Amino acid sequence: MHELNRDLLLSAKAAQLSPQELDKQLSMLNAMLYHTETWETFCTANELVDINRHRIIARPHLIQSILREPRQKPFVFVHNKN
Repeated sequence: MHELNRDLLLSAKAAQLSPQELDKQLSMLNAMLYHTETWETFCTANELVDINRHRIIARPHLIQSILREPRQKPFVFVHNKN
């Protein structure tokens, strides 16, 4: 499995976790995020707001193609649907 280097905030019920418990929790969290952080899930959870054309782009394949363009247009924003 490919492991990403990232900052995570872990909230636990116990006042303090041992280093082994902390490593286990972080490992489980990384494993879960590895399977959920994909282009498909990103494009499903977000939409693009194109101020230039006065429209919202919600179709995942269009979001992917626009974000993969080498030069991004100004005033096109990624907006989370939550």
